[in-house]
Amino acid sequence: MSFHKKPNTFVTHVHLLVRNLNRSDDFYQNMLGFRVLQSTADSRTYTADGKTPLITVQEKAGLDPHDERRAGLYHFAILLPSRKDLAMVVYHLLKESYPLQGGADHAVSEAVYLADPDGNGIELYRDRPESEWQWTDGQVTMPTVALDTHLLDEREDKNWEGIPEGTILGHLHLQVADLHAAERFYCEGLGFQRVAAYSNQAYFISTGGYHHHIGLNTWMSLGRPASTATSYGMSDFTITFPDYEGREKAIERLKQLGYRTEAKDGRIQAFDPSNLVVYLDIQ
Repeated sequence: MSFHKKPNTFVTHVHLLVRNLNRSDDFYQNMLGFRVLQSTADSRTYTADGKTPLITVQEKAGLDPHDERRAGLYHFAILLPSRKDLAMVVYHLLKESYPLQGGADHAVSEAVYLADPDGNGIELYRDRPESEWQWTDGQVTMPTVALDTHLLDEREDKNWEGIPEGTILGHLHLQVADLHAAERFYCEGLGFQRVAAYSNQAYFISTGGYHHHIGLNTWMSLGRPASTATSYGMSDFTITFPDYEGREKAIERLKQLGYRTEAKDGRIQAFDPSNLVVYLDIQ
């Protein structure tokens, strides 16, 4: 898990707007096995270890439906500590007859895909050891091939006990309106590096040599920034820097590039070229 600790910069939290809090709470607690860290009349914040906020869902009435062809969330990715842990949660979902959307072997990882009750994309994955990743000229090899169905053989024959404590938010995959503008914001501005590219349709970026902390694609959202009207889906997400100095340098770079940042409720938020809201925190 060293790719999600100092001195790296990475995504730590995602905030979702949902239609029905009780329905979402049932999914995140009973289907995925997270624990409630904080609770209000209209929101829940979930954790794996009892102290680290990973996902917040907030109920709001009367919002616009999310247009899947606009910039926004493609999926957020939950990183399990081991292959056994991935097998356990997938088996639990299958046993509960929760619909899965597919699975893939990306060489650096194994992943299973699904969506929450509001259609927010979710990836459940485990990383292969870093020694097995293949790099060429600073670019990591990440194909998409069929997932080994023997994954489920890894599970333990015991009752489901929920998501393990070592689970974290491994990466975030975004739909963006302009790939090159997004790269300028996240790489030149925030300090990530591009580590993989699929033509001119998807880039994968990271710090510290991870296979990706953020994915960027224009598969459905080319030229379509997030709506200025509030809609269901991702409200915002958080990128965490290793220290105050690193964050301040990133803020200064964003300003020099012409991007807006502002203080809100004691935190710093920025607005990417696709009109997505990014909070900039410190570890």
